[in-house]
Amino acid sequence: MGMTITEKILARHAGRSAVAAGENVWVDVDVLMSNDVIAPQMIGIFEEHFGRDARVWDADKVVMIPDHYVFTADGKAHRNIDIMRDFVARKGIRHYYDADFMPTGFEGMVTGYADPAETEYSGVCHVTLPEKGHTRPGELLLGTDSHTCTHGAFGEFAAGIGSTDGAFVLGTGRLWLRVPATRRFVFHGPLPPYLMAKDLILHLIGEIGTDGASYLAMEFTGQAVRALNVEERMTLCNMAVEAGAKNGIIAPDEVTLEWVSRRTGKPFEVVEGDKDAAVAGVTEVDASRVPPTVARPHSPGNRAAAADLAEVKVDRVYIGSCTGGKTTDFQAAATVLQRAGRPVAAETFVVPATTSVDADLDRCQVAGKSLRHIFAEAGCKIGPASCAACLGGPGDTFGRANEPMTVISTTNRNFPGRMGHKQARIYLSSPLTAAASAVTGRITDPRDYVDRPIGRVQ
Repeated sequence: MGMTITEKILARHAGRSAVAAGENVWVDVDVLMSNDVIAPQMIGIFEEHFGRDARVWDADKVVMIPDHYVFTADGKAHRNIDIMRDFVARKGIRHYYDADFMPTGFEGMVTGYADPAETEYSGVCHVTLPEKGHTRPGELLLGTDSHTCTHGAFGEFAAGIGSTDGAFVLGTGRLWLRVPATRRFVFHGPLPPYLMAKDLILHLIGEIGTDGASYLAMEFTGQAVRALNVEERMTLCNMAVEAGAKNGIIAPDEVTLEWVSRRTGKPFEVVEGDKDAAVAGVTEVDASRVPPTVARPHSPGNRAAAADLAEVKVDRVYIGSCTGGKTTDFQAAATVLQRAGRPVAAETFVVPATTSVDADLDRCQVAGKSLRHIFAEAGCKIGPASCAACLGGPGDTFGRANEPMTVISTTNRNFPGRMGHKQARIYLSSPLTAAASAVTGRITDPRDYVDRPIGRVQ
């Protein structure tokens, strides 16, 4: 009996010829990532158990990224970044994307970078990692953030871990993992131009439930998946954890390899699953029949068609995050706003995931206009690269829902209080649906605003 791609990667990192679902194995880690929310806890645990003067296992395999609570006056948020900065300096960690516009000990509101091309700061960890060449096929990447599963889009095993496990990896470069069984999700058929990866994954989570893939590897495949560009594949894998999965993964193809090779010179080895590998189940979806999909409050699994929610008035639209703040996402949103040709009817916040995406708002165009021009012309508020209101954050966080309101958002979670106020009602959608809803002020099916596919392999 053969092995799935997930099992093969884990077997190689365990130094074994084979592993089976359900086994517990010690694995060697290729990359460990942490951000400003969890890194201080992880650092404290590491220093408690290994010692303040202990070396990290490999200073070239640790990536530290401030991204969650950066643009705020909150002193504790500033402290977290100071802790990261000090630890990185003491341990010689080579991959740290510093908020260099905020000096150590800074007090007051952080206003941010003047030029996205002239700062060490990058932004959201799950978009930074691939942009900076830290995601490679066949590798094993762990991060102290649940959406680390995003990086399965590159044909690697990627999963979120807690601060204690992170501290152990930081000191040893190893971790004990249970091999997940694989459930395969096959998206057949051509993908209509009005659909994005967010629609597919919301549809799927609505179908199987938020516990429908508990501690499973969600393996995505099929014609519709292969038609997606890399950023859209990231969106699929990003939300695997919202179905309870240990990891999401897509077998690498030429699109993957070309994308990765342009961003790293480090060698990597592609891993492919065996055709006779045992899986926990196969779910097949006709992508052409999936409607623009929305998750209603307060669960990513509370599925509805956007067209069925036309009576829902929105107070705010939020376009951003690791799920919906990539360049492709903003190209989609700008396409809708440009075609509508009028100001937004609901307050709309635009938050690029990274400084590179921020720069793309000027570099990329729709109908001869830059994305930034289109957003500004439509009356959107554009913030600096960060997680911003996706995780709520301090009260002065850009885009945070500070009162009971209805928000449609391209983020990944809509639990009570997730974006701020506990009584805010958060609807999750694709960037196309979010932008169409911004135009009308109500949840809106985007079909009338889209005449060409976005986020597809060229």
